[in-house]
Amino acid sequence: MTRRRLLQSLSRTAGVFWFHDLAAGLGLDVQFVNVAREAGLRAKSVYGSENRNKYLIETTGCGAAFFDYDNDGWLDLFLVNGTRFETKWPAGAAPVSRLYKNNRDGTFTDVTVATGVARTGWGAGCCVGDYDNDGHDDLFVSYWGDCSLWKNLGNGKFVDVAAKAGVTTRTVSGLKRHNTGCAFLDYDKDGWLDLFIANYIDFDPRTAPLPESGPCKYKGLLVACGPPGLRGGKNILLRNNGDGTFRDVSEPAGILKTPGTYGLGVVVSDFDNDGWPDIYVANDSTSSALYKNNHNGTFDEIAIEAGAAYSPDGKPQAGMGAAAADYDRDGRIDLVKTNFAGDTSSLYRGTGQGLLFDDRTFQSGLGRITRFLGWGAAFLDWDNDGWPDILLCNGHVYPEVGETANESGYRQRKVAYRNLRNGKFEEVAEQLGPGFAEKVAGRGMAVGDFDNDGDLDVLVNCVNDVPQLLRCDAQTKANWIKVKVVGTTSNRSGIGARVTSIATLRQIDEVRSGGGYLSQNDLRVHFGLGQDESTVIEVKWPGGRLDTVRVEKVNRVITIVEGVGERP
Repeated sequence: MTRRRLLQSLSRTAGVFWFHDLAAGLGLDVQFVNVAREAGLRAKSVYGSENRNKYLIETTGCGAAFFDYDNDGWLDLFLVNGTRFETKWPAGAAPVSRLYKNNRDGTFTDVTVATGVARTGWGAGCCVGDYDNDGHDDLFVSYWGDCSLWKNLGNGKFVDVAAKAGVTTRTVSGLKRHNTGCAFLDYDKDGWLDLFIANYIDFDPRTAPLPESGPCKYKGLLVACGPPGLRGGKNILLRNNGDGTFRDVSEPAGILKTPGTYGLGVVVSDFDNDGWPDIYVANDSTSSALYKNNHNGTFDEIAIEAGAAYSPDGKPQAGMGAAAADYDRDGRIDLVKTNFAGDTSSLYRGTGQGLLFDDRTFQSGLGRITRFLGWGAAFLDWDNDGWPDILLCNGHVYPEVGETANESGYRQRKVAYRNLRNGKFEEVAEQLGPGFAEKVAGRGMAVGDFDNDGDLDVLVNCVNDVPQLLRCDAQTKANWIKVKVVGTTSNRSGIGARVTSIATLRQIDEVRSGGGYLSQNDLRVHFGLGQDESTVIEVKWPGGRLDTVRVEKVNRVITIVEGVGERP
């Protein structure tokens, strides 16, 4: 990316001309620019009232996804949408979740209606995986009420098979479930993707408390009540039967034994390096949940014992989103979690002593910032130096707080932590361009390289606003490699595969469905390589096979097929 192109792109973005001089003065080599409007993303996401909400469900917002639905090698975009209780939409005018096809030139075409995914309702999370192993990634979308499982037909169209597949998860004891974060995973390693769905509350607006009934207040303002005092939801695990249907195994698998509830963000990873996927859930207003895989179809919930349930001083937090990566490159997967305003985000470092974490929030530098209310969370190597940085997407819960001169209003900027390579981070969002500085009521956030130029871009779903598409314009001249995996014995998407890059630095990551806050990142695994011009890629498949590929030409996407190696 040339400096001239960077400045031209900045000049196309309204209100950021001052960034020309700032970038020139500081000599920054990475800038994020919001190109959503130029790219064609102009539809507004609707979620509750713009001024005052009656119910908690109206505050949580929804997720976003980068995924290549048409298998052309270019990431497409999906944005979950919501609705409003007080609005009676005219026929055909109700807000719908939207799918945008990548035109490969920096722009996107809205194909929502053409592909068949134009559904309205109280959408929440989304996750991607090829549940039927037909070579086409499918899309699950969680809702308050009936969920959707969009089967990819491979011809540019989808069909909702949730009811037929048994994954609607609509009601419990007469109340609609508020299904939230989700992830496909092969928890029993049988080659078929199962489905985990977090639940927030079991909710009925006819019986839910109103702000005046408490009264429920935040800093003297009447606001939506909860979640304490509301009936918390229970998480769900659905096992893939291998015939297009799923079976609810939540009880026999031990998922219902969780002490916490009010589940939101979900991240799946092999946290203890035993070859089996574990599940972490960020819970609001209570202890978070960590389900350890017992290798026999069951899980034990051990977040408290593992040191990933509470704040450093042992208090429950209002967890929202969560992400996983090996930020210190010690071969162990770590966690970051976003929390409510007035609290810090949480950073849990994997110790390598079984499934045990060390809370490094304050030692790492994340504990210095408490004024933001966090939602989306991601590890991403924005400068391709081989060390994962951290990006957090923020916005207040209550529109009643309005806009303030400081950074604690309803709309908030991003928080970005640069990895200092010594276990510490430095907050640098205001140095990374106008995209991060722009204040929005952000919720779900996805990471992926939509223009295939080797630096990682960001998609943000905002409440009652148009989305952000934050293009990364980097001048680092650092090298990179991106790995797409295709399972044969393992699930076709390769979800759960552990991918290692061995060059000057040794890096690990995994192919993950879901993650962050109700969102889906690119399924391709990305490694920044610094100045290395070659690397060795190892893929440890869920079934146990290890494939090794030597890469002599970098700065490209490679495809590795299980048992075959690199595919031309």
